[in-house]
Amino acid sequence: MYFYPVSFVRLILVPFSILYGVITWVRNKLFDLKVLSTREFDIPVISVGNLSTGGTGKTPHIEYMMRLLGDDLKIAILSRGYKRKSKGFILAAPEHGMNELGDEAAQLKQNFPNAIVAVAEKRVYGIEKLLETEPVPRVILLDDAFQHRYVKPGVSILLTDFYQLFSEDFMLPSGTLREFKSGAKRADIILVTKSPKVISPFTKRRIKKQLKPTKRQHLFFSRIRHGKLIVMPGIEFNKPKSCKFSSILLFAGIANPYPLEIYLKEMCTDLRKMIFPDHHQFTLEDVKKLDEHFKSIFTKNKIIVTTQKDMMRLMLPHLMDAIKHLPICYVPIEVVINKEDREKFNQLILNYVEENRRNNSLH
Repeated sequence: MYFYPVSFVRLILVPFSILYGVITWVRNKLFDLKVLSTREFDIPVISVGNLSTGGTGKTPHIEYMMRLLGDDLKIAILSRGYKRKSKGFILAAPEHGMNELGDEAAQLKQNFPNAIVAVAEKRVYGIEKLLETEPVPRVILLDDAFQHRYVKPGVSILLTDFYQLFSEDFMLPSGTLREFKSGAKRADIILVTKSPKVISPFTKRRIKKQLKPTKRQHLFFSRIRHGKLIVMPGIEFNKPKSCKFSSILLFAGIANPYPLEIYLKEMCTDLRKMIFPDHHQFTLEDVKKLDEHFKSIFTKNKIIVTTQKDMMRLMLPHLMDAIKHLPICYVPIEVVINKEDREKFNQLILNYVEENRRNNSLH
């Protein structure tokens, strides 16, 4: 069987990409011309999103701002609830899981149990419902809302992966872009994510030249910091004290596993992988193959590792029964804004929130 090179497949799909791009361009133009209305709210609203279909790290960046803004403010997170089985507006409660909230919102609620987490396909309606809750949130963070233009955020943060900049990508379906690259001009902050810990001035200049931020836009860099392995809840396994393993089997559905692979390679001599598309809904067949693959690894000191987001999709009763005997751990992650950017980024967010609250208190 002959497999066409990726470049040839992209060439075949170019007409469809152009058509899709024109449709999104017309939609954006209707918003720009105020034919389609955009709603502004009286409380601070910060949007985090991207031009691509995923893999830039939106959820950990939302978590970064949760920690930055602190417990003094009542913060609400509003997400679409991607791939949830529910509909409409849902305010997250302890009994809600992935089916009701989607994996990302479920993870946010698990990591920040005191925060207000909600899901709604229509963000305007979702914000209106949040403003009816008690206590009323003081700040709203919109997860994956860069294309949701019915809401006008006070600060719009656009994420792009260091290893796949939107400037090097193509429109769907030949690439992963949801709209033309010119849409990036709507952002207030462009954040290059999953960057190396050390970036040379030459690399920064090259990326800035590629992304072409406008004079009013801020360009920052962030990286992922991986935490220590944590045993997945419900698993009958006691994690060994040693962090060195003969074999690690990475089982995950993420768009870009590269940074995690680098991290895990430092903990083992043999890294195996079972990688699925981003937000993949695991099936019994998937976990049976996981079991078989793990048994085929002929070393004693071996372990299965997944991400926290994937763990949320595995914690369904019918799947847990099939994997509870396996040694599964997950890797918690957090975002770190690069040292030279951190103070300015933090101050931009904090100043916006404080000024917005002060202005509203005067009316």
